[in-house]
Amino acid sequence: MAQFIVRNIQTEVKRRLQRRAARNGRSMEEEVRDILRDALKNEKDERCGLGSEIASLFSRVGLNSEIPELRGQRIDPPSFDE
Repeated sequence: MAQFIVRNIQTEVKRRLQRRAARNGRSMEEEVRDILRDALKNEKDERCGLGSEIASLFSRVGLNSEIPELRGQRIDPPSFDE
């Protein structure tokens, strides 16, 4: 498991965290882990494919028709000969 250190926490924040941990019957460290898990629980994974990223950039441009996928189709490279 990973570890990290949080420095320069305000005294009042530390006191409140200690009280919260005591109310929940946990150590401060476990309380912080629980707070972090809860904070990220409902966050969506924003990663998606390049095509989806590009589509989201142009989603408000006004294109009203579907763009066919090129998956499985052969694409010939352009020729730059004269």
